[in-house]
Amino acid sequence: MQDKATLDDALAIMRDLRARDAWDRAQTHESLRPYLNEEMHELDEALRDHDDAAMCGELGDVLLQVLFHAVIAEERGAFGPEEVAGSLVGKMRRRHPWLYGTDTERTPWEQMKAKTRGSLAEGLPAGLPALHRAHRLQERAAGVGFDWPDVAGPLEKVAEELEEVRAQIAQDGAHFDTHGVPSADPRHAALEEELGDLLFAVVNLCRKAGTHPALALDRANAKFQRRFESVEQRAVARGLDVRTAGLEALDRIWDEVKAAERG
Repeated sequence: MQDKATLDDALAIMRDLRARDAWDRAQTHESLRPYLNEEMHELDEALRDHDDAAMCGELGDVLLQVLFHAVIAEERGAFGPEEVAGSLVGKMRRRHPWLYGTDTERTPWEQMKAKTRGSLAEGLPAGLPALHRAHRLQERAAGVGFDWPDVAGPLEKVAEELEEVRAQIAQDGAHFDTHGVPSADPRHAALEEELGDLLFAVVNLCRKAGTHPALALDRANAKFQRRFESVEQRAVARGLDVRTAGLEALDRIWDEVKAAERG
């Protein structure tokens, strides 16, 4: 079990480290950026694995980064941990006026935010992963009423975009057989645009179905990795080299793996 402590204890040790440890004292907002990124990925992995012990530790590491930046800012006279906490409390109160204000009905956050936002993408970090960015853009558009009422519209849109991809490939198919290597041919750029439209439509379908596309793809990645590693193991047991066995042989083993999972 972890030793129990308070947030005040954590803040006190962070301030002490800044005062007495050379490495901690030397850090800046800029130098800490890679560590925050790393800790966020490690926390995400613990969440994905449903590992409570790892989750607790990784949340502590993320908290360390938050306090680190807050104390550095405090030393600069910019703001401090109390202002960070105040920002959080104030934002939560503004986001829930039906609990902390005078509103009697709950209003979706994106609808409230749209009243003060200057443009669709305002405030979205440029470095957001593409799947999440698409999801957030669609959420924001939905916040001002630009949305289908249910999943039927997105389903039809996915089918429409898929047909446009088929048509593009049928039109210039010979130019797309690049074995996974991007082509400089302008016709390939046209296909890329159509495929992008298809992906965007699938993201919207995920959103309307109540599923984040990044989580859905993460699950699919894990499933593919698990199944293909089973294919590799079965191939080795049969004296096959996956690099030379060929698609037909590997596909038969793939079907076996799927059947075994379902069974």
